[in-house]
Amino acid sequence: MKTRVADMLGVEYPILAFSHCRDVVAAVTNAGGFGVLGAVAHTPKQLEIDLTWIEEHVAGRPYGVDLLLPQKYAGAEEGGLDRDALRQLLPPEHQAFVDEILARYAVPELDPEQKEAVARLGGMNVSPKGYEPLLDVAFGHDIKLIASALGPPPSALIDRAHAAGVVVAALAGTPEHALRHQEIGVDIVVAQGTEGGGHTGEIATMVLIPQVVDAVAPTPVVAAGGIANGRQVAASMALGAEGVWCGSVWLTTVEAETQPVIKDKYLAAGSKDTVRSRSITGKPARMLKTKWTEEWERPDGPGTLGMPLQPLLVSEAQARINRAANTPGSGAHELATYFVGQVVGQMNSTKKAGQVVLDMVNEYADVLERFASEAAATS
Repeated sequence: MKTRVADMLGVEYPILAFSHCRDVVAAVTNAGGFGVLGAVAHTPKQLEIDLTWIEEHVAGRPYGVDLLLPQKYAGAEEGGLDRDALRQLLPPEHQAFVDEILARYAVPELDPEQKEAVARLGGMNVSPKGYEPLLDVAFGHDIKLIASALGPPPSALIDRAHAAGVVVAALAGTPEHALRHQEIGVDIVVAQGTEGGGHTGEIATMVLIPQVVDAVAPTPVVAAGGIANGRQVAASMALGAEGVWCGSVWLTTVEAETQPVIKDKYLAAGSKDTVRSRSITGKPARMLKTKWTEEWERPDGPGTLGMPLQPLLVSEAQARINRAANTPGSGAHELATYFVGQVVGQMNSTKKAGQVVLDMVNEYADVLERFASEAAATS
């Protein structure tokens, strides 16, 4: 699987594994892939701890960090507002809507200590005031890649990364987005189809990848969305990609920190059991379809807020739901959801992350061997 992306990142397999779990990042990296730590919800202190831990467990192998760097968000005109200022922007009717849902599903309150922890950590670091301290931590470590999962990275970040020998990647859901990334100097474009988990656009992977490959050539493209086995890796390469970006497939691995109730839901879910919803982040993100996502689609509801107000609004509610998901007498289990792509329909067993990588590589090799045999038979 030698491609330009594999050479740029210094890995054996250009399988990029996005995960919020440091254990998954390390396991994939040690298996010859490339782990990418999702750090948007980290504090600088926690990111320092996790990157130090990763480096202690990968023995010098390369890995990366992913952040959300959107251009449009509440408070963007002021360069980002602090959490207290953002809380003042939360409409009372939205808080009342959330409170009513929690009461109707009998979701218990958090104790004072838990509530304080959520208030301290809740929300997403999407403004320069939030993500620049994280960048300072990241560039203080031996990262090989910095990725922008939502929006083109600032030119200052690209200059800083290139000066440090760090590769810059950015996710795109349309050819137009991809071209903007290329124009500002991004090294790798990650073209993500709507099948993917988390923030996605509306174009399917099979359609999107060749369009982006043609649009940004010769910039290398990595395929994302609906990729969890070797046949899907081979299909991505056939479409012109030079690597794959996978997120959902790691959520049911042994190392993943996925809530047990959510992991069970993943293992039982089909590909039709996901939906693009703004109910957690304020931007369209694919997740499990549950009573939570249905409540936010009610015609009599207030509608969702933008980023980062929506995550600030629902962070405590999500913590309450997750803690009570197995509590007798609570309907929290019906509400519990998390990000995942349509590929959840083939995530039917729990494996170690390293084994997932090896299974992908072996199946990819089988596909290439079959194609070679068929080509030889027709020549």
